[in-house]
Order: sequence, then C-alpha cells, then structure tokens
Amino acid sequence: MSSNSNLSSMQRLVEQLKLEAGVERIKVSQAAAELQQYCMQNACKDALLVGVPAGSNPFREPRSCALL
Repeated sequence: MSSNSNLSSMQRLVEQLKLEAGVERIKVSQAAAELQQYCMQNACKDALLVGVPAGSNPFREPRSCALL
C-alpha cells in the first residue's frame, strides 16, 4: 500500500508542477511598473489618501440628541 500512495502523491506532484510551468510569467520590473501605474490611476478613489466624506463615514462619532 505504501508504494501505491507514494506513486499517487508523485503523480499529483507532477501534475502540480505541470500546471505551475504553464503559468505566464512577467519580469518583476514590469509588474512593479504596472502596479505603480495602477496605484497612480486609482489614487483619487483611495479612502486612505483622500479621506472619507463625513456623511458616508460609518465610523464617525454619533451626534448627541438634546431635547429642549
């Protein structure tokens, strides 16, 4: 039984390696440039850079209510 399980694990490993070998790869410099371009294009939508409008901020301090 040990040799059968070893054989099947090796077959799974070979299949996984075949899948990984078929993945399209790009250079790190190209990926970094594309990531930087994406960040610059979407910076105006980033809440960490431009802030959250006060009306739509779910974490704002609750308003107090006073009855006169």
